[in-house]
Amino acid sequence: MMSAKLWAPTLTACALATSIALVGCSKDPKDAQQAAAAQQMPPTEVGIIVAQPQSVEQSVELSGRTTAFEVSEVRPQTSGVILKRLFTEGSYVREGQALYEVDARTNRASADSARAALARQQANLNVLRVKEGRYRQLVGSNAISKQEYDDIVAQVKLAEADLAATQAELKNAEINLGYSTVRAPISGQTNRSTVTAGALVTANQADPLVTIQRLDPIYVDMNQSSAELLRLRQQLSKGSLDSSNNTKVKLKLEDGSYYPVEGRLAFSDASVNPETGTVTLRAVFPNPNHLLLPGMFANAQIVQGVIPNAFLIPQAAITRTPTGQAMAMLVNAKGQVETRPVTTVGVQGKDWIVTEGLQAGDKVIVDGIAKVKPEQPVTAKPYQAQPEAQPGQPASKQAQSAQPAPASKTTEEKATSHA
Repeated sequence: MMSAKLWAPTLTACALATSIALVGCSKDPKDAQQAAAAQQMPPTEVGIIVAQPQSVEQSVELSGRTTAFEVSEVRPQTSGVILKRLFTEGSYVREGQALYEVDARTNRASADSARAALARQQANLNVLRVKEGRYRQLVGSNAISKQEYDDIVAQVKLAEADLAATQAELKNAEINLGYSTVRAPISGQTNRSTVTAGALVTANQADPLVTIQRLDPIYVDMNQSSAELLRLRQQLSKGSLDSSNNTKVKLKLEDGSYYPVEGRLAFSDASVNPETGTVTLRAVFPNPNHLLLPGMFANAQIVQGVIPNAFLIPQAAITRTPTGQAMAMLVNAKGQVETRPVTTVGVQGKDWIVTEGLQAGDKVIVDGIAKVKPEQPVTAKPYQAQPEAQPGQPASKQAQSAQPAPASKTTEEKATSHA
């Protein structure tokens, strides 16, 4: 028991002497404390993902507006007074359906007059043809002169011409009579009628009676910058893009939701607008329930090609140098941090599309980039993405869910309990 008591002060004195010697060797006591703390602290934990190449669709998001597939401004083709409106405003009408009834008495009288003139000329032609047949027999027996026969033949031909002209007049009068019923030239949705019963309309007037729009399918017109289009065509010419699926279009509506049906790219304009430097693109979407209406604002996501052997890296993992060079931080085989320049060609959702600078199996740091520096030893763990806050969730709950889980003991508490 006495030997134990004698050895304890001796060990304490030795430890104290060693600490004094270490402090004396250091030029700055704070540096010595920091160095000792660094030796005691474990390597920093970082969240990493393992880079895996895949085929990535390269898409561009363009703003645009919906446009009716077909538009018809219905105008009267005959003059008269509107007697009835035969459709309900805002309703769907089919091609050929009667929309308005115009007073047809004048057109009907014109058709009756042309029909009577036709009957009179037909009767006159019949008489001349009988007379021409009799003259043909008489001229053969020299009972009449050849001149008299030629005159009757000319009268028959003139009567036939008059009859053809009258037939054309009758046909025109019947067409005008048919125009007394204004019909829908296309199938579609009607808007507000600009006239009511009793209104006087004239043929081919400037203001339409009603406008009909075909809404299924429906167009979405967008504008893409000529610089983006040029870059896309250069990638296609180099073979770095596969354009086999470049017709798919997704539509993001004004409320942030996505239209349930994909569309297709209908055409790209052949010229650049010199005022805006853009090219007009048009996509077509099925619209059976008329959810999309003309004039609505929407964002169209157009798949312009497929990039083979690309990497999807969260945006938080990519930083930029002052010159704009994209940089990624990796954990190398020694367990140390390594920086590497990469090439990005766009985004997909919340990820960068990386085409150069990474290899399959690289451990890319996503969480903890601000806490580490190159050549620093770290402990890698799989990166866990934070779940998105649900709409309507209170801000306090969102903040609480965004905070990391509290540790069981802080470093100071562990140090205190250890002492």
